Amino acid sequence: MKYDVIDAIISPKGQLETLSQFEVGHILNTSRGELAQVFRNCSLAVLNSGSALDDGMELLARYPDFSIEVIQKQRGIKLSLKAAPAIAFVDGELMTGINEHLFTVLRDVIYVHNKIMNSPRFNLDESVDVTNAVFHILRNADVLIPGLEPNLVVCWGGHSIGLAEYDYTKEVGYEMGLRDLDICTGCGPGAMKGPMKGATIGHAKQRSAIGRYLGITEPGIIAAESPNPIVNKLVIMPDIEKRLETFVRSGHGVVVFPGGAGTAEEILYVLGILLHPDNAAVPFPLVFTGPKSTENYFKQINQFIVDTLGLEAQSRYQIIIDDPARVARVMKDGMKKVREYRVQQGDVLDVELLDAEEGASIEFETLAVSSGSELTLGAPLVDGARVTASVVKNLRGKKIYSFKKKRRKGYRRKIGHRQELTKIKVESITA
Repeated sequence: MKYDVIDAIISPKGQLETLSQFEVGHILNTSRGELAQVFRNCSLAVLNSGSALDDGMELLARYPDFSIEVIQKQRGIKLSLKAAPAIAFVDGELMTGINEHLFTVLRDVIYVHNKIMNSPRFNLDESVDVTNAVFHILRNADVLIPGLEPNLVVCWGGHSIGLAEYDYTKEVGYEMGLRDLDICTGCGPGAMKGPMKGATIGHAKQRSAIGRYLGITEPGIIAAESPNPIVNKLVIMPDIEKRLETFVRSGHGVVVFPGGAGTAEEILYVLGILLHPDNAAVPFPLVFTGPKSTENYFKQINQFIVDTLGLEAQSRYQIIIDDPARVARVMKDGMKKVREYRVQQGDVLDVELLDAEEGASIEFETLAVSSGSELTLGAPLVDGARVTASVVKNLRGKKIYSFKKKRRKGYRRKIGHRQELTKIKVESITA
């Protein structure tokens, strides 16, 4: 079968719009050298965004004549596409999102090669340097946004799932979108697409600003799992190891849907981090969830964790079956605990409603205290440590809606809710 193709020349928007001649020369040399094949394959996967195809070899076979080349222009670059998949174009024009992703491929593949993998600055056999490298890649990709409230939920699960499971992931994403939570996934289909798709509707109903739908992948995965069309921020990490760490460094909580061996690896990875003694007091919401049909799957996962890692590991997650709204509430409440975990004198915070009048002074028990480079962890509390705050006012949060519908049943329910909150100011911290 012959597939339609298009030739085009495209320009960058944003980070790579203006470059020095030195930078342009560096990009040209790298893109035409040892990274040429990686750059081509990742670019082809991006151009296949939205396709149901999940076979990397088949994708390469469909477009054997595809090529992509960096062209030098005054003060910058363009990309020349030859025999590119026509599905990426509308009336001969490349879709804007795919245009952005193509330059993301160029940005990440070349940056990682030049600044991370071939830099004497990083010894990637050392854990500390791996973490430092992940930080640099995320900062270069504009993923780390200073001052942003914790609201990014990582969703893990299988890319090849049944319709019932896929619909459930959408319902969970919808409920999280209603609560202004953003979504981060592996960027492919199935359980990676569903939560994003649901969240877009939730965000739209709340008239939220454009949500973040962060897709994190790596060259070995992206060909088989092209970015789904909802991803509006793509990051290509150099390998599986750094991709896994990126999920945990970027997200403020994790929701796990049923999946295969890769999902099991992700579960064990995050539990290993949470079980480290230094993280004993760190709040991090972790939920395993699925429709009723997946209940036995999670029973087996739970039993395996208890048998191998013990009850302490079991205490770090919740299993919620067939209740998308509850999953979203647990995530939302967990985000508040993440935000409240670290406070400084003078901070003003919104917390769950307290039984206190405006102007009253209140004390909070303390799980951990940081002073410079020293961190003191409680068991569970730090003896003698207190956080004193004054009540600024009691208020109600932004209104959120929960909507339930059962197809062909004539069942519709819409419920509005405004959370009761207390605004406090941290007056002093006593260690």
